[in-house]
Amino acid sequence: MAAAAVRSAKQNLRAKLKQRLQAMSAEERLRQSLLLTQKVISHSQYQKSKRVSIFLSMQDEIETEEIIKDIFQQGKTCFIPQYQFQSNHMEMVKLASPEEISLLPKTSWNIHQPAEGEVREEALSTGGLDLIFMPGLGFDKHGNRLGRGKGYYDTYLKRCLQQQEVKPYTMALAFKEQICLQVPVDESDMKVDEVLYEDSSTF
Repeated sequence: MAAAAVRSAKQNLRAKLKQRLQAMSAEERLRQSLLLTQKVISHSQYQKSKRVSIFLSMQDEIETEEIIKDIFQQGKTCFIPQYQFQSNHMEMVKLASPEEISLLPKTSWNIHQPAEGEVREEALSTGGLDLIFMPGLGFDKHGNRLGRGKGYYDTYLKRCLQQQEVKPYTMALAFKEQICLQVPVDESDMKVDEVLYEDSSTF
């Protein structure tokens, strides 16, 4: 598929998925989020990971609040994204506690993150990551992921591969409404190791 055709296919699919997500009720989003929280907590990859990166959810994403609480309860180290909005650069920076989230400034996307100038421990410079929870708009069962088009996670995963001896395990958290037959991809798109959703079978 030519680059322009892939771009166009991605835009069309993004529009479809956004409509599908907007049609979900708050109750259904919460139901699936709680179900996925239980799947994560009992997952062997999660249990053995010490250094975990997780996204702070937007309204149309799986709610990660309870997973974040569990990361701290299990004594793991938690890292969250710090996006640089003028580029596709992102760092994963250390979160001190679940309570700290509500004190962080909000971005134009209406999600909390440490201010751009704030210096925090960064995952790749202090030992890397064992597990990265991946957000996205759409996924297929082969691990292909459709992001929001900025390339933050694809770029970050490439840095992980350069700077870590062992590649972090990547796990996407998805509503079943986000599962597609096939996600259009190009050579810069990074696959995820596993897509977790209501009907997925965990390893």
